[in-house]
Amino acid sequence: MFSQVVQDKMNQQIMHEMYSAYMYLSMSAQCESDNLPGFAKWLRMQATEEMEHAMKFYDFIHERGGKVILYAIDQPPSEFGKPAEIFEQVYAHEQKVTGLINGIYEIALKENDYPSQIFLHWFIEEQVEEENNSSQILDTLKMIGDSANGLFMLDRQLGKRSED
Repeated sequence: MFSQVVQDKMNQQIMHEMYSAYMYLSMSAQCESDNLPGFAKWLRMQATEEMEHAMKFYDFIHERGGKVILYAIDQPPSEFGKPAEIFEQVYAHEQKVTGLINGIYEIALKENDYPSQIFLHWFIEEQVEEENNSSQILDTLKMIGDSANGLFMLDRQLGKRSED
């Protein structure tokens, strides 16, 4: 049986994932305006990935015979600072999402909701990857410092992100 408390938390997670997408899209828009097309592409692809995560929860709730409830999504900021400040926010946000996913998993354990536990394993692994990717970019930005050449090279590298 699909635990109601797990279902409620998953519905809330849809909103969190959609907010993540909205925030990353806003970050992408700023990078486009700042003439950083590689950063913009990376963040836009991240936004798309977050929307896919929301839809995984959406589909899972329906597969379990649950009811999807869509909550309002807050407006994200439109200014995030320099690239290093952007990726400090990305990393912090991914850590927050990790906490949310872990919280749902803890509830699924308590509720003996085994299908939800199995479903959430993918997200737990995904969050390890998300935190690692964002922290690596942040570390690189810290090493680059104020180097325009370094920023240019990183922008080009991020622009090569593929949809795999």
